[in-house]
Amino acid sequence: MTDSATANAGMKGYSDRVNHAFAFAAKHHDRQVRKGTALPYLTHPANVAVILTRYGQDEDTVIAGILHDVIEDCVRDGYTSQSLQHRIADKFGQVVLDTVLAVTHREADDDGDPLDGEQKKKDYLDRLALASDRARWVCAADKIHNGSSILADLRRTQDPDTIWGRFKVGRDTTIWWYRAVHARLRELGFDAPIMDELDEVAAGLEKHA
Repeated sequence: MTDSATANAGMKGYSDRVNHAFAFAAKHHDRQVRKGTALPYLTHPANVAVILTRYGQDEDTVIAGILHDVIEDCVRDGYTSQSLQHRIADKFGQVVLDTVLAVTHREADDDGDPLDGEQKKKDYLDRLALASDRARWVCAADKIHNGSSILADLRRTQDPDTIWGRFKVGRDTTIWWYRAVHARLRELGFDAPIMDELDEVAAGLEKHA
């Protein structure tokens, strides 16, 4: 089934696989919290799943949304990147793993050379060219929730610097990143309905530049 066909198929309510994906993510994100908050980290992949479901995406896409940060953020407690990849593939299938890998920031390039923060962002944007539409949906949903969370916190605070201080790269680079992802997806011809929402989030952040 093509990406467009699976997107049109959508999800049909509750699924054991989705439930297992949440249990898997909860186990590996255990004790992690959202940056600058006391919120359990699991609230982020859960919201990514909600966004993807709202746009009628299929089960594999929603599951990839739930698991999208596991390989990037959960190399600990005896788990390596490779072991996490094997576990995801075994439990949820190669399609889900490939989707997760497409939206995972890499620590090193194809030659094994380490990537710094700026290089990781460039590598991520470059690899979107090879990503499936399924992965691009997950990318957009991820950025929508993260960006919307920043905007919500900015609207609640009287001291914006406390919000931007959560990010090592600072305000300007953080704002640039959301616009850069949107621009890259547009450049690649990804014109799914979710792109309008991502554009609104990027524009909202730009108002705080």
